[in-house]
Amino acid sequence: MRFDLELPSQPATSRRVAVLLINLGTPDAPTPRAVRRYLAQFLSDPRVVEIPALVWQPILRGLILPWRARTSARKYAAVWMPEGSPLRVHTEKQVEALRALLHANDYPVIVDYAMRYGTPGIGAMLNQLKLAGAERVLLMPMYPQYSSSTTATAFDAAFAALKRMRNQLEIRTVRHYADHPAYIGALADQVRQYWAAHGRPNFAAGDKLILSFHGVPKRTLDAGDPYHDQCRQTAALLIAALALAPGECLVTFQSRFGRAEWLQPYTAPTLHELGAAGVRRADVFCPGFTADCLETIEEIGLEVRDEFLQAGGKEFHRVPCLNAAPAWIAALAEIIAQQLQGWPARVSAPAGALA
Repeated sequence: MRFDLELPSQPATSRRVAVLLINLGTPDAPTPRAVRRYLAQFLSDPRVVEIPALVWQPILRGLILPWRARTSARKYAAVWMPEGSPLRVHTEKQVEALRALLHANDYPVIVDYAMRYGTPGIGAMLNQLKLAGAERVLLMPMYPQYSSSTTATAFDAAFAALKRMRNQLEIRTVRHYADHPAYIGALADQVRQYWAAHGRPNFAAGDKLILSFHGVPKRTLDAGDPYHDQCRQTAALLIAALALAPGECLVTFQSRFGRAEWLQPYTAPTLHELGAAGVRRADVFCPGFTADCLETIEEIGLEVRDEFLQAGGKEFHRVPCLNAAPAWIAALAEIIAQQLQGWPARVSAPAGALA
């Protein structure tokens, strides 16, 4: 694999280019106070909870936050790593690996990350990139599938920061890469690598691979959000890449919140049904999460695992997310290089093909 940036007749390398990876966010500590601060910001976003603030805020502040901050803090404490929050740790490793790969191939772009909620914030990071000399910034959401409640709100925060700048940065955005061949290839490689180390499910005996995507309210699909269709598209391409037969792989949606109907089928009830039906082994992979976090480690690895095993299942496997796997970092670099076309960053000839 090789990626190239087109160079104009007049060099413009003085206009420094930056790539900003954007993920959802994480509390600064696994404590009720830190989690409450994080959840208050997250659940106050009108793109996340589409209820008028005059109605929603008293419910959020008076009922939800006092209870959920305590329960979520216990869950975060169960998965917290010595270096910090899993999402932050894996994101920082992605930044380091991506920066090294791009620089090794003579793309001296600035690479950093921001969180939509919590720290470091998107606006603060754009200001920091500007201070570092960047004039052009590619916003790279770590959400492969577009949703108003993830991708769009990240761009909202970036554009709000631009609104406060007198001398604005030049911005490009990556809307989605749900069907990008490099992304699909990295997903397939991740699953194959896991199976090589832990054994492949016996699909002939009824074992299942479950692809669990983060859920969103069903009304967002009815309103025209493309997220559901893009999740299905990613799943179909991954199933084809793994050469799985119909019925060997199921697509589900996790992390439901509130009483409204969300995208179905739901992950936890599906695993319960599979265990009760006599399915011996279930492997769960989360293609929409590019880094392991509370929703994959605790919700899938602990809660959903218990649902399956207590219902009668015998063997449960959580396939890790892409994190900083070499195949994913190479895919990320390829996607980014394609998006940077016309923004020259190379200062010398290519170092060689990327594998």
